[in-house]
Amino acid sequence: MPIIKSKKFILRPFKKGDEELIVRHINDKIIARNTLEIRYPYSLKLAKEWVAKNLEWQKNKDKENLVFVIEIEGEFSGAISLHHIQKEHKAVIGYWLGRKFWGQGIMTEAVKLITKYGFEKLKLHRIYGYVFLFNEPSKKVLEKAGYKLEGILKKEAKKGNKYIDAYLLAKIR
Repeated sequence: MPIIKSKKFILRPFKKGDEELIVRHINDKIIARNTLEIRYPYSLKLAKEWVAKNLEWQKNKDKENLVFVIEIEGEFSGAISLHHIQKEHKAVIGYWLGRKFWGQGIMTEAVKLITKYGFEKLKLHRIYGYVFLFNEPSKKVLEKAGYKLEGILKKEAKKGNKYIDAYLLAKIR
């Protein structure tokens, strides 16, 4: 897995020792509310399981999931991923960023970089993402990175006992 550098941050693979910083930034009610897979409270045990899963994915030659750490000034600050990668076809983008880093353009730049990587290195033709309707800032991140709204999916996600509508945005090569 490559390391992708920008002026503000680097995108890098997971490594042992990331766990405590993951918990520091991900253990946030708002991050949990805005994402499908992240729980609150988020424990060190969950972080250890997630790092172990990512280390396994990194060993796999046929990559179906690529998850990059967003590292700012040497600190694990968030993550960005391409999931359900279908070779030379499509993938789903997902991301989160610690709240102290919001509003600095970091995620928009990370989305642009991972999208470029998906199109150029993985030869994908479509990258798409789901955003809960109440998460307008995340929708704006994708739009600023060139993603177009394709529609609203009713009851697309189920979190706990609640069904949630989601925007579907995509970028096509």
